[in-house]
Amino acid sequence: MERMRESKMHKKCIHRCHPSSKHSVIYQTWAITVDVPELTYEVARGDTITIPCTFKTIKTYISAVSVDWTAYADVDTDPDIEIISGYYPKNGDPTIDAGDGYQGRASLQYDLAKGIANLQLSSVTSKETRVFQCKVSIPGDKTGKLSDTTKVVVLVAPSKPICKIQGKVKFYQNINLICYSEEGIPTPTYRWTSFDFRNISRPNPPKSIDVNGVLSLYNISEDSSGYYACTSTNKIRSQTCSVFLDVIPYPINSWCVAGNTPSPVPDFSGV
Repeated sequence: MERMRESKMHKKCIHRCHPSSKHSVIYQTWAITVDVPELTYEVARGDTITIPCTFKTIKTYISAVSVDWTAYADVDTDPDIEIISGYYPKNGDPTIDAGDGYQGRASLQYDLAKGIANLQLSSVTSKETRVFQCKVSIPGDKTGKLSDTTKVVVLVAPSKPICKIQGKVKFYQNINLICYSEEGIPTPTYRWTSFDFRNISRPNPPKSIDVNGVLSLYNISEDSSGYYACTSTNKIRSQTCSVFLDVIPYPINSWCVAGNTPSPVPDFSGV
């Protein structure tokens, strides 16, 4: 008798609890499913982005649908942002409520028949690099996957780079040409190119090293003179700055015709 009772209890547990049971499948079928297709969306600062969100339900009669878009901060101390919400009754006009600072910037692209609840956001700012959540609520359909999230990454084009000369622009000296952009997401990469006085492209001087925006020139000479351009690039776009080198020979500083005093030699190190 004990074995028969245990066997019946075991069968009862299998029927109700096993994840592959018919009961479990029916439960999932009745649930609403909300989906944002991609894990991450990238947008350039100042541009417009549309974040797709779809929902499915087999509920035959839908009296109303509520859609809520919220942006969660990466830092706990930053508040969450209620971007926009919409209430769409079966009979009657919808009610749309955009959060502070999002009036005229945020809108919903809603279609019940197609199960669409997209968010469109214009004039995107850097503070909108956040996790965005789409939540869809249907009366009487409270189970399942009611929301989904995605990460929005706001990209920033490189600012116009700053080019500087570090060191004395004189024969046989070692100098650095420095280039950097004060902003850019993702972090820009830098590349130096060289041009002669006729503005014809040429290879960078022998033994020069171009690393992270710093072009190191060694034992410079008259052949090092010319224009040097630095291009700052990320996946958004590129910006360029340039410097001009006019390498001064040392002999001029000490050369003197008897009875004459040479004119001062200009210092181009600050160019």
